[in-house]
Parts: sequence; C-alpha cells; structure tokens
Amino acid sequence: MLLISEKYGFKIDFKMNIIKSKLGLVFVLFFPFGQVQAITFQDYLNSARKEVSQIFSPQQSSPNKINIQTLNSFQLDLPQEREVLPVVTHSTIKPVGSKKIPLLSRSTQQKEVSLIDAIHQALQQHPDISQSIASMAGQNANIDTAKAQYYPQISGGLSTADLTTGERGRQLYTLSATQMVYDFGKVKNSVHTEEAKLLEKQAMLLTSIDNIAFQTVNAIVNINRYQEVVKIAEQQVQGIARIAEIANLRARAGISSQADPIQAQSNLEAAESNKLTQEAALKQYQQKLRTLLGYDVTAAQFNIPDYIVRNAGLYQEPEFKRIPQMMAAQAGVEIAKSQKEQAKLTTYPTIQVKGSLNQALNGKNPNNNEDDGLYSSVMLEANSNFFQGGAIRSRLRAASYAEDAAKAQVNVVYRDVTDQVGLLREQVGNKQKQMEVLGARRETTARTKELYQEQYKLGTRTVVDLLNSEQAIHSVAQEIENARYDIYAGLIEYIYVTGRSRDFYQLNNVSIQGIEVGP
Repeated sequence: MLLISEKYGFKIDFKMNIIKSKLGLVFVLFFPFGQVQAITFQDYLNSARKEVSQIFSPQQSSPNKINIQTLNSFQLDLPQEREVLPVVTHSTIKPVGSKKIPLLSRSTQQKEVSLIDAIHQALQQHPDISQSIASMAGQNANIDTAKAQYYPQISGGLSTADLTTGERGRQLYTLSATQMVYDFGKVKNSVHTEEAKLLEKQAMLLTSIDNIAFQTVNAIVNINRYQEVVKIAEQQVQGIARIAEIANLRARAGISSQADPIQAQSNLEAAESNKLTQEAALKQYQQKLRTLLGYDVTAAQFNIPDYIVRNAGLYQEPEFKRIPQMMAAQAGVEIAKSQKEQAKLTTYPTIQVKGSLNQALNGKNPNNNEDDGLYSSVMLEANSNFFQGGAIRSRLRAASYAEDAAKAQVNVVYRDVTDQVGLLREQVGNKQKQMEVLGARRETTARTKELYQEQYKLGTRTVVDLLNSEQAIHSVAQEIENARYDIYAGLIEYIYVTGRSRDFYQLNNVSIQGIEVGP
C-alpha cells in the first residue's frame, strides 16, 4: 500500500507484483505529485493512471502529424525597417586589398547609385548571410569538440551508500581521468569529418553571397527595363490621345465617321491599361530591391555598367571548381567518405589509460573497506564493438550509399550548370539577332506612320490605320527595350551560374558582415 498525502482525503492501493518493495521509493520519486491538481477522486485517479502508464509505456509522437500550436509557440522578433532614403555615392572600393563596405549617409534627394554599391549594401544587411556566418561559427565549435577527444577527460562526482541496504550516512567523493592512447585514427577521422562539414558551410555561404548579388542585379536590370517601358507606354498614350483629339474634331466637322472617335477612345483606354500594367511591374521590382537594400529605392537611379556586356565571357568555358554549388557538392563527397571511414573504424579497439581517486566520508570506502579510506587506481583499458546485431555492417552499408549519393550530386550540379550555360547562350544569341531585326522594323514603322498621317489628312486612310501605325511604332520600341534588357538579364545570370559574381562585383577581400572572402 502506498499512502498519498492525507490532504486529498483518500488512499490509493497499487498492486504491482513485478516491482519489489525496495523500489517503492523509486516509484515515489517518479510520481508527479506537484503537477496534479485533483478536484475529485476520479479526476486524480485518472491522472495518476495516465502518468504511471507513460512511465512504463511512453507515448511516441507520430511523424505523420504536425501540431501547428507547437510550431507557432515562439516570440517573433522583427527587424526595424528604415524609411529614409540614404545617399549612396559612387563606389570607392578598389579590387585589391581588404576593406570594409562604405557606410551610407541619409538624404531624400534623388541620387545615382552604382551597381557595386547596391550589391554591397544588400550583402551587408541580408539575414541569409548572417545565418550562414552563424552556421559556420557553430561548425568551427564542432571541430574543437572533435579535437577535445585528444585531451584528457576528467570527471568527478559524489555518491551515497546503497540505500537499499542498511548502510547509511556514507558519502564517496570520486575523481577520474581518462586519456586516449591509441584509437586507430577514430578521433583524427572525426576531426576530418567536421572540417569537411566546415568546407560545406563555407561553400553554402558563397552560394548565399552569389545568390543575393544576382537578385540585386536582376532587380536593378528589371527596374531600368520597366522605367524605359513605362516611358514608351506614356508616349503611346500621348500619341493615341492626339489621334483621338483629331478624330473628334473631324467627326464634329463631318469630315470623318462618327465611329472614329469611339475607335480612338477604345485604343486610348487599351494604351492606358498597358501603361498601368508596366507601372505595376516596375513597382514590384522596386519593392524587391527595397527589401534587399533596406530602404525606399523609388528616388534612386541605378546604373548598369558597360563592362558587364564586354567582360561577361559568354562563350568561355566555366571553371567548375569556382562554382559554389560544385564546391558544396565536393565537400559533401568528402564528408561521406570520412563518415564511411568512421564506420569502418568502429570495430577497432580504443586503448586508453584510466585513473581514479575516491575518498569516503562518514563510512567505509567500498574499494578498500577502510573507514574514511582513500583509494586510487591506474589501469589500461581497451574497448571494441565486436558485434552489435549487425548494426556496424548496416552503418557501413548506409555510409557507402551516402557516398554514392554525394558523388551523384556532383554530377547533378555539373549537368545543371552545363544545361543553364547552353540555354543562356542560346537566349542571348537569339536576342542579339532579334535586336537587329527590330532595329530595321523600327525604321519601317516610323516611315509608315509618317505616310499614314499624310494619307489620313487627304482622306485616303482611316483612323484605324493611323491608330495601328501609332501602336506599331510603340510596340517595336517596347520590344527593343525588352530584348536589350533580356540580354543584360541573360549575361548577369550567366555570371551567377558560372560562379564569377565575386570577381565581377568586387566582392573578394571585402568584409561582408565580418567575413572576408579570398579570391
């Protein structure tokens, strides 16, 4: 019989034949009295049964269920956004030597921002970089943890006498030390594994840097694209509005059909709708760049340097060893090889020297049976996992498959890069050919518009012909701008895919959130 506190006013009998009476105290220690607030006897009994059942048969969480309440039970710390537009001066960064990203002063005036400064600003404050840096720091600590196995492992503690016996009051202070002598390379291999993981983290940091740089440049290219397209759309609205005004005057004078003003108004509304569409696209990319840079970019003008076109090296063969994704994949192979070797070394013994010192108080030392005795020992120990039910062989097989998967990932990166390079070359080449055709078409449409205007005044052309010519000249102008910026977009993506972003955007030997990337 186990008596629960009398303040609850009842007793609970537990018939547990499989538990010896000496273990009753253990059960008392496990039973969560302080967490139970019983209202009735039945409530308390149900709670007690539930807690006891969980001790001997704990419930396992289902991997197929997600508890949203558990996932969202955290405090969200949002970063503060700057609303004031800073002044970004032209970059003073030199390509050689370690330097920091220049700080930006604040102003609301419209300024021209260099591409390099914008990229550096985005990298300086982007949380992906912070996350990668923290992950690298944590992995450095893991390397130190692995190296710690080379050094002595010292521990100490305090124990009492066996409470199941009649012995009472004795305490035993223990101090022990273990030094690994030889382990057939287990610790060395463990350190190598952690170092390979650090290389993987570094490659992931480079991937983040290249990705953020690409996003920034891509947003700037599209902002410039839609700024030009919006100007063309405004010119189109103005041109069609003039035609609509002429059509109204001629219809009132009885020179032309009354349907002409209606047709012109319809085309004008379509042109205004197109303008709104292009403005919406412009605002989307401005918002994207605002998120990257941390300030409102609507008052800034961003330039695209000509050297992107001159030095992109579209038809040069990519250096795969400089591509961060390939670096990460190769690091993954090295990790898999090291883990496979670690699995092989599991069966080898570990030889170590162990020493211990213990002091008994208020009783006998069980090691020498002396009152308040002091006992010390030094021994040589060898441990090995000879058999674990096939677990060692299974871990080795799993490590071999992991190595195969890592090698396959290298091939995946190679194929992806090769495929993207081929597609980008085709895209840029086609856009260049398209530019030549569009240039000739622009001259033709301009001449057609002039002829249609003269013929409309003479009454040999309808307002529909005039509207079509006005639409055609602005459409070809828009196509030319889109083709031109498609070439820019293709080239910057080629730079990103081939891992040349850090060279192109002067990111080597530059302090990025405290991390410096060497060339």
